[in-house]
Amino acid sequence: MLKPGGAEEAAQLPPRRARAPVPVLPPGPAAPDGSRASARLGLACLLLLLLLTLPARVDTSWWYIGALGARVICDNIPGLVSRQRQLCQRYPDIMRSVGEGAREWIRECQHQFRHHRWNCTTLDRDHTVFGRVMLRSSREAAFVYAISSAGVVHAITRACSQGELSVCSCDPYTRGRHHDQRGDFDWGGCSDNIHYGVRFAKAFVDAKEKRLKDARALMNLHNNRCGRTAVRRFLKLECKCHGVSGSCTLRTCWRALSDFRRTGDYLRRRYDGAVQVTATQDGANFTAARQGYRRATRTDLVYFDNSPDYCVLDKAAGSLGTAGRVCSKTSKGTDGCEIMCCGRGYDTTRVTRVTQCECKFHWCCAVRCKECRNTVDVHTCKAPKKAEWLDQT
Repeated sequence: MLKPGGAEEAAQLPPRRARAPVPVLPPGPAAPDGSRASARLGLACLLLLLLLTLPARVDTSWWYIGALGARVICDNIPGLVSRQRQLCQRYPDIMRSVGEGAREWIRECQHQFRHHRWNCTTLDRDHTVFGRVMLRSSREAAFVYAISSAGVVHAITRACSQGELSVCSCDPYTRGRHHDQRGDFDWGGCSDNIHYGVRFAKAFVDAKEKRLKDARALMNLHNNRCGRTAVRRFLKLECKCHGVSGSCTLRTCWRALSDFRRTGDYLRRRYDGAVQVTATQDGANFTAARQGYRRATRTDLVYFDNSPDYCVLDKAAGSLGTAGRVCSKTSKGTDGCEIMCCGRGYDTTRVTRVTQCECKFHWCCAVRCKECRNTVDVHTCKAPKKAEWLDQT
């Protein structure tokens, strides 16, 4: 039955086209179960092959904060996990100190390895900072994680005692009387607040590794802790004497950070003596990689994988190679041309350098210097002779 007006509306609508009948194909023979199983197995093997051949993804890191300078905007920092982002949003002034610490520890890393094939080179505008070299669980990665953690502790501790942060100041635990080998003294002045620096660095730096809970995360957490304890290791006691003619009958003392170079030197020695380990079956600890190897202590840097030789450009390994690196013709160490150039030889260029010399002070008040020219030979590593190595990149 049509509704009122239904006939008129029906008349105005264009007639429907008849739908063509859908052909029904006769059912084909059912595939045997063995064929289906083989097809599934082949598909699984193909997917596994793709996963193995695809390049590993290099995660971004909080290290990139150092490249942002004062423009630290928490939502725009790649690689932060949720806990790190929360701390960043809650303590923006501390994040500026973290950025300063990142720049400081990268400079220190480059100083410590300036004469080595791997020289802690950073990549411009790269959120991973070091590229694929950090994918390998090598002793270089162990050093970077340790010194990065140490850099955050040092920067935050210094900022606290200098009054740059609103959430911390001088160490509140250095109060009253104390004694050392020279006798009694009173705590005074402004001791560097290492406790707050260590506590915040642990919460911020370790946040990502605590989420992952795999063997590499366990390695990173161990090396992070080594970096933090290294800063605490070089706290020094500074004192001011009181008494007649400076007799030092009374002393006022405070704890102060040492120069970060001491921490860098110490971690560099730890790098030289780093211990190769494997994770235990429960993933909660380490064991020596081979029989006869010594066990790692809490102060040892640990690593899983042997390092590449860093001789040639290899993007897969993150190696930049040593072609064009300056070397020493006479040195027998790692900066010598024989080691640095991996036996490829070196080119020699004679250059003239202009320096200021024979400077004299003139009253008042200027320093005038002469320009001295000095001609020296600069030796740089040759590139590999063959071009086949390009296939590795």
